[in-house]
Amino acid sequence: MNPIPFGTAEQVEAALEPAVAHLRSGGLIAYPTETVYGVGSRPLAADVAALQRLKGRRPDKPFLLLVSHRDMAEAQGLAFNAAASALARAFWPGPLSLVLPGGSGRLPDLLRGPEGGIAVRWTSHRGMARLVQALGEPVTSTSANLPGQPPAPGAAAITRDFAAAVAAGTLLVLDGGVLGNSPPSTVVDCTQPAPRLVREGALTLAELRRAVGRLAP
Repeated sequence: MNPIPFGTAEQVEAALEPAVAHLRSGGLIAYPTETVYGVGSRPLAADVAALQRLKGRRPDKPFLLLVSHRDMAEAQGLAFNAAASALARAFWPGPLSLVLPGGSGRLPDLLRGPEGGIAVRWTSHRGMARLVQALGEPVTSTSANLPGQPPAPGAAAITRDFAAAVAAGTLLVLDGGVLGNSPPSTVVDCTQPAPRLVREGALTLAELRRAVGRLAP
């Protein structure tokens, strides 16, 4: 299965139908984001387990969700406290992942981290936001790399690293060109009243504090 062009607005629109059909059939996709290339699935237990096998990932290491709007996160039962709401207003859409409580009975526990929450990000990548919107539900996300390797910079590297899954038709690659050496998203745990910085990435702690003051980690 050859990569599908996913760079221009026209290419994104042409890719929506085959990509959505592939995801709805239980398939996995590799795709560009505003930070690095990711691989993902629909947020269903069997699909997330297939993603886990593709990545060779430990069961206790969770995945995050990409949404196309805050409402989509809330529709999955995820809850925003005061800190999460302030951070989302300031930085969404963008490279900020918020770990939120809730989602029980709607989202698989494979997505849940050790703190009990599920990480979610409203992506600012226009193509992926459009795809998530067309799918009508979140897409799971983890960096497109083999364990211990850096994230793949483009479709050619993904096709090489995951050649068996591509050849089997399990993994559909969306080609958004070669991405720069961008840091991953910043992750903030908002499962408790006081937010906690999990990972400093594309947004610095100073930027978070400048934007939301005492509601920042």
